[in-house]
Amino acid sequence: FWAERTPVHEAARRGELQELRELIAGGACVNAVTFDSITPLHEASLRGQAQCVQLLLEAGAQVDARNIDGSTPLCDACSSGSLECVRLLLSHGARVNPPLFTASPLHEACMSAAGVCPDTAAGRWGSRDLWDLWDLWECAQLLLLAGANVNAAKLHETALHHAAKARNAALVELLVLFGGNVHARDNRGRKPSDYTWSSGPAAKCFEYYE
Repeated sequence: FWAERTPVHEAARRGELQELRELIAGGACVNAVTFDSITPLHEASLRGQAQCVQLLLEAGAQVDARNIDGSTPLCDACSSGSLECVRLLLSHGARVNPPLFTASPLHEACMSAAGVCPDTAAGRWGSRDLWDLWDLWECAQLLLLAGANVNAAKLHETALHHAAKARNAALVELLVLFGGNVHARDNRGRKPSDYTWSSGPAAKCFEYYE
């Protein structure tokens, strides 16, 4: 049912597992949606609250619920780079290729990688950021192994375009290994390689595959 943000939403967002367990035991609806169609499972997935994700799924949360933008909990888990949440959602049947009202889960994982540039990360960010990049790579690999369409496009942008914008050579190689089209053009007529730095590892990677 539709509601303002419920206590279930708040407990899921904050990772308050015991409170969430008590709310569910008391009959609270795990599929309540806000005015923008966000469910508690969206909240928990976006914030990497894996234990809450597990509890909500066991209580009957809709694994492929869509918010007002068309994003599913799996999209949100990929956006946050939460590998554990991605695994949980996939194990409960989350669709890796939902209708493209918005970016796909694979798009989200690759877009999030743009938050840290691996070419310079060691000098500008800490080890936590590097671990985050590795988690995003693993999220992408999990999605691809589960059958994600590597060349799915939103506004003609593929996951490979986003990996290129992130200048993430490892992610570029992974996507190409699974059939990513290095010649795909976005709505600006640009190929993925057009978004890389000419001297960077990602650009060298594209030179090899093109």
